[in-house]
Amino acid sequence: MEEKILLGEEEIPRQWYNIQADLPSPLDPPINPATKEPIKPEELAPIFPMELIKQEASTERWIPIPDEVRDVYRLWRPTPLYRAIRLEAKLKTPARIYYKWEGVSPPGSHKPNTAVAQAYYNMKEGTERIATETGAGQWGSALAFGCMLFGLKCTVYMVAASYDQKPYRRVMMETWNAKVYRSPSTNTEFGRKYLQNDPNTSGSLGIAISEAVEDAANDDRAHYALGSVLNHVLLHQTVVGLEAKRAFEQIGEYPDVIFGCVGGGSNFCGACFPFVADKLRGDKPDLRVVACEPMACPTLTKGLYMYDFGDCAGMTPLLKMFTLGHAFVPPPIHAGGLRYHGDAPLLCKLVKEGWIEAAAYHQTEVFKAAKLFAETEGFLIAPESAHEVKAVIDEAIRCKEEGKEEVIFFNNSGHGHFDLQAYDAFLQGKLVDYEYPAELVKQALENLPVDDGTE
Repeated sequence: MEEKILLGEEEIPRQWYNIQADLPSPLDPPINPATKEPIKPEELAPIFPMELIKQEASTERWIPIPDEVRDVYRLWRPTPLYRAIRLEAKLKTPARIYYKWEGVSPPGSHKPNTAVAQAYYNMKEGTERIATETGAGQWGSALAFGCMLFGLKCTVYMVAASYDQKPYRRVMMETWNAKVYRSPSTNTEFGRKYLQNDPNTSGSLGIAISEAVEDAANDDRAHYALGSVLNHVLLHQTVVGLEAKRAFEQIGEYPDVIFGCVGGGSNFCGACFPFVADKLRGDKPDLRVVACEPMACPTLTKGLYMYDFGDCAGMTPLLKMFTLGHAFVPPPIHAGGLRYHGDAPLLCKLVKEGWIEAAAYHQTEVFKAAKLFAETEGFLIAPESAHEVKAVIDEAIRCKEEGKEEVIFFNNSGHGHFDLQAYDAFLQGKLVDYEYPAELVKQALENLPVDDGTE
């Protein structure tokens, strides 16, 4: 019984997997909100390098990973695949639980898998600075890290709730030479307007995206980078799932069910898409894949499936996705990376068509699961990652009750070393569960830009 399955550096993937090649039907294209026509590549050129624009639209199954990017990956990849033997024993389950541990990267999460790639392509095109947003700080940390390695300046708009809750994430970004603003900020026109209307706002990813896009669009030397949602981001994250598949092959196993946390969808899709490919092709028709989100921001479980802006200001193209409305500001839960009104269009399409399931959880039950995981497996994990741990524990208990053996796999997307304030609140019994704010979401949904008759 192997507790930790390690691959050699030579098994770091040489290509990213693009699930668009295997979709049963094409993905609905992003729409220009002004023309109501599919967005053209040249319209994205002011904020993205052309190579990423090509990847966004590509339907090629395999995209080569540049040697310079793969060389950086060697700092922490391949990441280990663990068998959660102590958790299994605690739960007395016949299930076999495995998890990929992405907390070993320098920024402490899966995010540098795409941050390094995006910084590289920007450097090759002559970009001097990248502007971005960050929710819990993992993405901002990763992009600061990537920009530092390739000689770029980095500006980060950090969601106010997380900026206040996680000051050491800001310190990490600043150590890697990034400039960090509390969002909404006075640094942008949109930020100033938002603060006038709601000076006490806890912020949101949608607001921070608006600020970062505005910043990049107003500087010819700058580009914008997004850490989730977009196709090229999910593409880069497939190194996680490709490594996991190779590790499972090494031990003669294959998952029966896969869990992952979802805010925009990058870590979840990166881990599961190489497996979902087997389901789409009919090789593994019984594979279950479950996206786990917060009850306070239940995009996949209670949102509408239609076109919406990716940001609050309405500056981005319209994306076909499950959405709570781009004006929706989620409650300030501690899983800051999951506080987003929409989700990746590729993920949403697969959920809508029944290939992937979704479930939502309250933060107190999530932290209870995280504590049990720390007591058994030792790792103190991010609140975001704890959502799938809650789902995994429930599944393992169900297997015990039914006397059923299953192989359970989840992507443990990052450590929680900068989330100790949240753990402290849990340990002191101060965490609050936020119910689905139906009235606020209803108001936000009234401002959807396109009514295409879908739900």
